[in-house]
Amino acid sequence: MSTLFDPIRIGDIELANRVVMAPLTRNRATGQLPNDLTVEYYAQRANPMTGFGLIITEATQIMPEGQGYLDTPGIHSPEQVAAWRKVTTAVHAQGGRIVVQLWHVGRISHTSLLPGGQAPVSSTNRVAKGKTFTAKGFEDVSAPRALRTDEIPGIVQAYRHAARCAIDAGFDGVEVHAANGYLIEQFLRDSINDRTDEYGGSIANRARFLVEVVKAVTDEIGGGRTGIRLSPVTPVNDAGQDSDPQALFNHVAEQIAPMHLSYIHVIEGQTGGDRNVAPFDYQALRQRFPGAWMVNNGYDRQMALDAVAQRKGDLVAFGKPAIANPDLTRRLHLGAELARPDQKTMYGGGAQGYTDYPTLDAQPA
Repeated sequence: MSTLFDPIRIGDIELANRVVMAPLTRNRATGQLPNDLTVEYYAQRANPMTGFGLIITEATQIMPEGQGYLDTPGIHSPEQVAAWRKVTTAVHAQGGRIVVQLWHVGRISHTSLLPGGQAPVSSTNRVAKGKTFTAKGFEDVSAPRALRTDEIPGIVQAYRHAARCAIDAGFDGVEVHAANGYLIEQFLRDSINDRTDEYGGSIANRARFLVEVVKAVTDEIGGGRTGIRLSPVTPVNDAGQDSDPQALFNHVAEQIAPMHLSYIHVIEGQTGGDRNVAPFDYQALRQRFPGAWMVNNGYDRQMALDAVAQRKGDLVAFGKPAIANPDLTRRLHLGAELARPDQKTMYGGGAQGYTDYPTLDAQPA
């Protein structure tokens, strides 16, 4: 029987344990570049004897037009590749493994964040009810424009290019962000997608963009270095429930199964909230996918231990606990108390609330 602390191979990536650092937006990039604090932040969590078997980076935009929040990094330019290489080198020096999450926010953006003050793009021209973080603080997202059919291949190629940039930067792989109401999910859900072309209407049509993105990425770097994040029922970012989420995501799993991905990272319920926000059979989804199964949302120590022991998940991703506990694996192994993150320093700022959380050994007696 496997345990949370046992090694595992996911695709082409060997992990020392099954504790995963979930992607966490921290808004501390400098001009869309990771900086020295970023290097320290990830290196602190990289030793799998104390930290994480796998680190998934903060969501990282695949192109300038994909940015949705202030001070988030990209992975599409030579400068970004060079800056991320410092991070991957530091993580590997600690014996860790790290993948970058590839991100396009779609309509969850603001004109002030985009080149030339252009409108965000999406599957639709309907504005989302939500806010984003800009130089002025939290502002309502801007009205999007619907992508023309002939523009979509260019977005797909941007994912491919970003995946190549990730490997050039030394990452062990990538995670395609297809969750949380961002661009890919804006195509998936019929509560958002109101298109009448080949990317709208039927389940197969609405899933087409996701399938094309994943195929482009796997063709470029291999399925064994590609994961994907899904959130079948989360309502965040004004993502209303699909009319038949089970059928939709079962179809997605069936379509990507032949690409032999490293893993699926599934958010159970509402991201950062109610795990039972809407009914969904996650195990039915899992049965359609042959790769590793990563579970996420509100897991504590016992839930994580049980998930792996009972084969409900191969890996468990932790979000907020990863912020305040750089030695989370050690704490989980010992059953030690977990530190709580400071909400005031979650987004933006400097070292405070970012690289200054102590390990068990560094805490005062």
